[in-house]
Amino acid sequence: MQTRKGISVLGYGCMRFSSKNGKVDFDKADKEFMRAYELGVNYFDTAYIYPGNEEIVGRIIEKNNIRDKINLATKLPQYLVKNRAALDKYFDEELKRLRTDYIDYYLMHHMTDHTQWEKLESLGIREWIAEKKAEGKIRHVGFSFHGTTEEFLQILNAYDWEMCLVQYNYVDENTQAGKAGVHAAAEKGIPVMIMEPLRGGKLVDLLPEKAKQKIAEDPHGWSPAEWAFRWLWNQEDVTCVLSGMNSIEMIEENCRIASEAQAGSFTDEEQQFLSGIKQIILDTTKVNCTGCRYCMPCPKGVNIPGIFSCYNHMYSEGKRSGRLEYFQTIALRIDPCDASLCIKCGKCEQHCPQSLPIREKLVEADKALNPPFVKAYNKLAKRVMVGKKGNKDKNTQIS
Repeated sequence: MQTRKGISVLGYGCMRFSSKNGKVDFDKADKEFMRAYELGVNYFDTAYIYPGNEEIVGRIIEKNNIRDKINLATKLPQYLVKNRAALDKYFDEELKRLRTDYIDYYLMHHMTDHTQWEKLESLGIREWIAEKKAEGKIRHVGFSFHGTTEEFLQILNAYDWEMCLVQYNYVDENTQAGKAGVHAAAEKGIPVMIMEPLRGGKLVDLLPEKAKQKIAEDPHGWSPAEWAFRWLWNQEDVTCVLSGMNSIEMIEENCRIASEAQAGSFTDEEQQFLSGIKQIILDTTKVNCTGCRYCMPCPKGVNIPGIFSCYNHMYSEGKRSGRLEYFQTIALRIDPCDASLCIKCGKCEQHCPQSLPIREKLVEADKALNPPFVKAYNKLAKRVMVGKKGNKDKNTQIS
């Protein structure tokens, strides 16, 4: 495994551990986590708000006695902090969950606007960080970011950060922090970590058929994921790319790519090829949703990312395919989760990293996915397939 600034170029994003019976599958997560470690991954990322995630990571690290052999990153839920006491409350809880007495990389989570940092400053965050670093409880401090390039640069220059985590991939090259932000951070000499390298799988599973075909026919023999990863590691400014890996096969494949991909190795032809793939994606994308689920849970139960996935699928795979996906994953739910439940409260939009007009797009998606004739069919099919039996088990999903 290659390293940059002492950090493995591939990092483990722990948010997407597999679940079993509604809970994280510990045994599976343990095997996958340790396989990544064996293959040279030394950077593992979690966060306070990932349900049960810090606890699982802590158990794995303790069980395998590897705490001093890895870089552990977690995040302060700055959006929940109302006073100085809350800083200690959340941090101490995280240490307990992770079964450790120090954090290698502690991030201010989900920064979108420099006023968030100003609020933290008013609560004494600078002094608090200095105190924790003096105690050896925080080794390095950074921030994760979703917002505009301008806001990123303001936050970047507001403090002597020691790392940052940004969304960046060949489709988002000039959005969010963008290439300009990545370069500005690298110029300061700090590690630049990348999240959403595959846009929540969109650059793999949800690629338009035309793009999939072009990649399959290309003589390189690279998969869609390999193209995306190699594009990132081609850039010297990129330190580490996080991947939410949840299978041994995925881990071994990603580690192989990480061991081969070199900075500055992309040819002009390869850049042009990927630019062509990007254009195909942009031509078919209806909603720029990565499926990160920061918008969830919806207070009324609307499956926002699920609906947007179906909507995008209509235009990448065809109307029939998108509506079939909607039928299986949305229409047949015992507990309704369709867009008709939306009360337009806007809570989802407050948390969306992409700043999507979710309420507006839900209306648009519903019209496309669920026109009157489809709605009537889905209603009848649900009655036939679920019937009275479904009322006894509201957690059932027919697929």
